[in-house]
Amino acid sequence: MSQSSNLPAQVSIFEVGARDGLQNEKPVSTQNKIRLIDDLAKAGVKRIEAGSFVSPKWVPQMADSMDVIQEMPRAKGVVYSALTPNMKGFELALASGIDEVAIFGAASESFSQKNINCSIEESIARFQPLMEAAQKANIKVRGYVSCVLGCPYEGHIESTAVAHVADVLHQMGCYEISLGDTIGIGTPINARRMVETVASKVPVEQLALHFHDTYGQALPNILACLETGVSVIDASVAGLGGCPYAKGASGNVATEDVVYMLHGMGVSTGIDLHLLAQAGHRISTALGRSSGSKVAQAIGHESAAL
Repeated sequence: MSQSSNLPAQVSIFEVGARDGLQNEKPVSTQNKIRLIDDLAKAGVKRIEAGSFVSPKWVPQMADSMDVIQEMPRAKGVVYSALTPNMKGFELALASGIDEVAIFGAASESFSQKNINCSIEESIARFQPLMEAAQKANIKVRGYVSCVLGCPYEGHIESTAVAHVADVLHQMGCYEISLGDTIGIGTPINARRMVETVASKVPVEQLALHFHDTYGQALPNILACLETGVSVIDASVAGLGGCPYAKGASGNVATEDVVYMLHGMGVSTGIDLHLLAQAGHRISTALGRSSGSKVAQAIGHESAAL
């Protein structure tokens, strides 16, 4: 199928299931995490967030990130990353042999204060030593901006506030800025306007979309924003990871659903959808739940019917 001229020919999927997904699920074994990461690489995923070096007191699900990263097979051409909230986390990530790291800021002052007890500016300033250390170690740094379309505490967030935080992270040296709709309340028109506003400060080629599906809007939001020139999408296999701000609600958009939509529009991802769905089913079984991907569920039913 030929694609719309307004869409990118190719999209890079940044898989967050093994970190952002599993940190919001019940704990699974180190071996299950390693198997998931290996399955994702075999499915053709080229960018995988493998863990997070945060305090195990706050995120016990990520306590074994060092073991996961050091023991997992490394597939050729795959970039593995880890979230590093501070210098201690960065030093551990460096020791693990990770390829790149990620830092984060919020577009909401209330979110920043309630989560890390400091202002947006203070939170980002804390990353300066980490950025300098990463540059010396020749490690690339990705930046996350949370609450880009709304905040659980203050509601609507101005796009100009998002653009400011994204610009600060970009100026600090982050090679890519991932724009996160943390509570998943965005809709297509305001999502697109937000990306266009941020793109006036940060080149669109260095932006990524990280849209949660809490209100079922992630796919239409992604589609609306792809027409701005963004070509990187964060997604979580099997829709791993609920929304901590809406009890019982879905969180991350399922990678299988994103890939199915893109392939159906003639946009290449380099990912084998059936192998991806298998990876999602396997980790879902380990979690004692069914896959949160509608596409994976349909593929499973198709297979059962044959």
